[in-house]
Amino acid sequence: MIAQFERERTRLRAVAHRMLGSFAEADDALQEAWLRVERADTSAVENPAAWLTTVVGRVCLNMLRDRREHAFEMPDPVIDVRDEPEQQAVAKDEVGLAMLIVLDTLKPDERLAFVLHDMFAVPFDDIAPLIDKTPTTTRQLASRARKRVQDRPQPNVDLPKQREVVRAFLKASKEGDLEGLVSVLHPDVVLRAGALEVIGGRKVAGRASTFRQFATMAEVQFALIGGEAGFISWVDGVLFSAMSFTVRDGQIAAIHVIQDKEQLAALVP
Repeated sequence: MIAQFERERTRLRAVAHRMLGSFAEADDALQEAWLRVERADTSAVENPAAWLTTVVGRVCLNMLRDRREHAFEMPDPVIDVRDEPEQQAVAKDEVGLAMLIVLDTLKPDERLAFVLHDMFAVPFDDIAPLIDKTPTTTRQLASRARKRVQDRPQPNVDLPKQREVVRAFLKASKEGDLEGLVSVLHPDVVLRAGALEVIGGRKVAGRASTFRQFATMAEVQFALIGGEAGFISWVDGVLFSAMSFTVRDGQIAAIHVIQDKEQLAALVP
């Protein structure tokens, strides 16, 4: 079973990441799961891949339940700076920051039910014992979580068009063009940067002076951040931020900014 675990490691890490939102915690979860697998009697296991998924899921559930209340922390998205056409297809499988943030608001049982069933096709009958619920109740938990997830801003799948909108945002920012910023922002846009949350096109555009200072000082490299258009920036040669944009119907519906230096250092290739 250990050999099977190693063959499944990439997928199992994806399970843990979507459960926990942190690559560091996902790696901790995999280490704990590996130890459990090593000690377990697996002679009666008929579907090793599914069984390993539930083992990782249980470890992650325990970690979520043990978490104490803490200030909001931006989850870890997958950041890819390669500018290759084939990356667009790969990007569709990534989980964006908007999704990870919504997942982080779910209760542990809801998150487990949704992630394992909707993202990894684990049957409710297999999930229910992990949370000491009936399959029917587990289905209801996943349904509630699904509604929350579906209510998030839905991005366009056309990455070139996403990037075109991001370029327009950068241009308007650099020129201090307030109306240009308003036109590219959805009226209900959400800007998140650490504990800061600004909602509304006019309010976000009102930060034009900050955007302008940033745009004129920073060196920018476009990137895929959680499968969505974004960029990484450097100021005076020092890694400064990563910004992810959820683009919907030609406008920016959400902007997520990561500025924590340790987090950036771990995420940026």
